Amino acid sequence: MIGFIYALRDAGVPVSVQYVIEFYRALQRGMATDLDRLFLLARLVFVKKVEYYDAFEQAFAVFFLGRDMRAPFDDLEDMVAGKPFRKWLQEQAESGRLTPEELHRLGSEELLARFWETVLAQKGRHQGGNRWVGTRGKSPFGHNGASAGGIRVYGESLHGTARKVIGNRQFLNYSEKSALAAENLGQALTALKSLRPCGPESDLDVDETIARTARNGGEIELVFRRELRDRLRLVVLLDNGGYSMWPHLELVKTVFNKIRGVVRDVDFYYFHNCIYGTVYKDPRRTCPVEWEKFLGENRSTRLVIIGDANMAPAELMASYGSLDLNNSERKPGREWLMELRSAFPASVWLNPLPQEQWLRESPTVRQIGSIFQMEELNLAGIKNAVAYLNMRGKDFDGR
Repeated sequence: MIGFIYALRDAGVPVSVQYVIEFYRALQRGMATDLDRLFLLARLVFVKKVEYYDAFEQAFAVFFLGRDMRAPFDDLEDMVAGKPFRKWLQEQAESGRLTPEELHRLGSEELLARFWETVLAQKGRHQGGNRWVGTRGKSPFGHNGASAGGIRVYGESLHGTARKVIGNRQFLNYSEKSALAAENLGQALTALKSLRPCGPESDLDVDETIARTARNGGEIELVFRRELRDRLRLVVLLDNGGYSMWPHLELVKTVFNKIRGVVRDVDFYYFHNCIYGTVYKDPRRTCPVEWEKFLGENRSTRLVIIGDANMAPAELMASYGSLDLNNSERKPGREWLMELRSAFPASVWLNPLPQEQWLRESPTVRQIGSIFQMEELNLAGIKNAVAYLNMRGKDFDGR
């Protein structure tokens, strides 16, 4: 199995010593009696995040079901020793399609060529039977077959009984390098939590029960605690009204709509460029919110600010820096932002500008980045932001 573990590592799936030990212990206990159970076991042990599902499945397919069909035969010995080829060869000999004389006469390359012809033709020519790779048969490997709970290899589903599908990929791209979309954004946002003890003390605290029982010399002392529930409260501030945010309109709309669909308790407010003691309930910025009331949120509330942080330095650093003619606040915008940061310890700034541009834009991007944890408004950035908010917020949950 060491080769499979290397294959997972090469495919980008995180592999730790602890995972390997757990995997081998499970194998020793006989928890993988067939390929289907091995697939489930390995995925359970090695895949801890949904973004690694696809890499795992492809590595599993390559290692246990043969190398990539488009790859050259650059490792002949491994190919010949592989389980898919040996299974196919046995079936060919037992069915009489390959005679003993042909098995001795044909070289490895020609036998492998015939093997791949069988695999590549699985969608068209082969139907029925119990061959290793096939269609409409009883083999647990193939597609449109009658073997319930098998592994579908390419093709379309007929009975819908396959436990796993390997081949044509139909997956949401959760890779951190992928483009931000409603589907993968939703997955990232669901990790945003605010777990707090609620209700009566009805959940048994196993660890504390064991600890106190040990201290009592074996006399059992049951310890109960309150149930942990997700009480996430989110506030989102959107930079709205400036031309610099226009190129990012569709991206921000995607984030806006998905947050509204995923988080139950969320409020949206609006500002332009910087904040000067006022945020607004409406995008046109006609309904101001009292600053003291806005800062009166529970400290466990998560705050997300979306904006390019790109403005004239005076807007951030100078007195009376607001571009709004109706705003005559003397305090510089930077001080308002620091006050906001103090009121919301679990806060993050999402910037739609690519990170490589931050140093080339106005120095205000760097200055605001020194006040708030700043992440790029892409999938990787949102994942980092969610992890940061969860880490910072847990210190204030329940207060």
